[in-house]
Amino acid sequence: MSSLLSHNKDQPRIRKSLSDSSPTSVDGTSKSLRQERLSRLSSSGSSEVFNDTSTNHAESYFLRRENRLSARKRAEEESANNDYKKMYEKALATNQRLKSRLETSKQELAMIQDQLQRAQRGGAGDCGSNMLETEKKESWSLKKKISDMEEQLKVKAELKMENQRLKDENGALIRVITKLSK
Repeated sequence: MSSLLSHNKDQPRIRKSLSDSSPTSVDGTSKSLRQERLSRLSSSGSSEVFNDTSTNHAESYFLRRENRLSARKRAEEESANNDYKKMYEKALATNQRLKSRLETSKQELAMIQDQLQRAQRGGAGDCGSNMLETEKKESWSLKKKISDMEEQLKVKAELKMENQRLKDENGALIRVITKLSK
């Protein structure tokens, strides 16, 4: 009877230590850890009370736990694979959209270059004489403006000289008036 009581006292402690420990992986290391725990439990002093049924309970606990962990890992891997698949599909769609935009841009560029070449060829033959006439008119008007400005500069220089002469004359008159008033 006392051996059964000691077994009942030890059992919650055993279960607590089993549930607190976490297996590092689901592979062979978890099996070796399980065997190590079982050997530790059987060498704790109650080896005659610890029979096959409690060993089966511990093993079934570990198996259930391993199954839950592996199922969780599989679910995480599937969700990660789905995420990668979604990201790949998005990138593929973006690439297709960018390729189509590139093609339309290339076509527009080719059209614009063609128009530019036509304008350069057509402009030289047809409007060549008109361009020369307008350029001659513009140069003549610019030359006229330049000559007018030169004329205005000459007048301005003359006005500055006359203004200075008048200032000097005004200063002389002021001196004469001050001498007369004394």
